[in-house]
Amino acid sequence: MSQNEQRRAPLANGMPMLGLGTWQNEDPDQCAESVRTALEAGYRHVDTAQIYGNEEAVGRGIAEADVPREDVFLATKVWIDNLAHDDVISTTEESLEKLGVDSVDLLYVHWPSRAYDAEETLAAFQQLREDGLTDRIGVSNFQPRHLDEARDVLGEDPFANQVELHPLLPQDDLREYADGRDLELVAYSPLARGDVFDVPEIQAVADKHGVSEAQVSLAWIREKGVTAIPKATGEDHIADNLASLDVDLDDEDVAKIDSVDARDRQVDPGFAPWN
Repeated sequence: MSQNEQRRAPLANGMPMLGLGTWQNEDPDQCAESVRTALEAGYRHVDTAQIYGNEEAVGRGIAEADVPREDVFLATKVWIDNLAHDDVISTTEESLEKLGVDSVDLLYVHWPSRAYDAEETLAAFQQLREDGLTDRIGVSNFQPRHLDEARDVLGEDPFANQVELHPLLPQDDLREYADGRDLELVAYSPLARGDVFDVPEIQAVADKHGVSEAQVSLAWIREKGVTAIPKATGEDHIADNLASLDVDLDDEDVAKIDSVDARDRQVDPGFAPWN
């Protein structure tokens, strides 16, 4: 067994704190191969979504990997056009069929937009959990006011809120909100779509440790208690991201990255709740 295969991400309430993102991994064969490669390298968390159009390929990669399904933390998201009660149920059943699984570990509301109605939508998510089709209810791109509303409807915090988060968008308010609550934060676009490679403070920390800027950014996110799901297709990038688990940042490193004053949101569609 290789060194990579020995690595395991720390857990946040049963969710590995490093996962494989699959956004834009649209070629079916490449997607399946990247999922298989990541799982056999040591990843145990895979993230997809209905809108990505790759659930079937993700499921094939999980099935082909030499890793038991029960060892894989699998998450998908219900798209904003499918958030009416009955549509949540029917499209989730379709997602499970595509993924080739009986249930997912985490099911997200992708955005609080379009067909989203807190009471109607979240009631459907509760039904899916009661029926055993998902273990956990998650939300994505929620602001504190949406999280408060969801908590009121569910009678509990959602398990996780998946948001864009990286050194150029540290999401201080959401991290403060999650602190002390039963709410995990999951970071998509954790490398700011490559912009972290050009940040002098991150470059300096990477040089100090002899590692990549990507590894430093992922380690910084982990230091903040947040789960990162960087996307990667090639074996080299998959391995490089996984090696971030071996990077231990000291307080000086974290403070240096915290001092970055750029604020660079990469994902900002017109239906975003902050618009």
